[in-house]
Amino acid sequence: MKEITPEMKVAELLESYPSLEQTLIELSPSFRKLQNPVLRNTVARVTTLGQAARVGGVPLGDLINRLRGAAGQAGTYQVEAAEDSLTSEEPPWMTESRAAHQIDVRPILERGEKPIATVLAALNNLESGQTLELTAPLLPAPLIDTAKSRGLETYVRKEGPELFRVYFHKPV
Repeated sequence: MKEITPEMKVAELLESYPSLEQTLIELSPSFRKLQNPVLRNTVARVTTLGQAARVGGVPLGDLINRLRGAAGQAGTYQVEAAEDSLTSEEPPWMTESRAAHQIDVRPILERGEKPIATVLAALNNLESGQTLELTAPLLPAPLIDTAKSRGLETYVRKEGPELFRVYFHKPV
């Protein structure tokens, strides 16, 4: 069996260890969304356990060690780096610019479609100084990481147990 690490994809974990689905749900109610076949076949395939920890609001070391213990893997996983906080003080660009574009992925997901192409196209079309507001039922950690790697700034507001507003800003 594969070793459980922060780099492992959620789908890979559940394929290798199907019984760990319940352990994930016990760690955070946010993981109950994995029971949705669309999310399981899309988001879970690209989301690492490290990103899932941020989505679920669970300390990374707790998540990995609980999964490892439930899977019967020996040893404790040591988290070396401080965990990345996605939500922090509102950045100055939030007050300086209104969202030029808005996408709510909830209806897209409800239709059983994958919103990634729509969102990436909108991110690619952002002009300097523009902001995209994304509304989602879960934290899109892989998308946030992709946007950051492309030089975009991000800000997240959690507005409810299943409501996130994610802002992507293209610096001037």
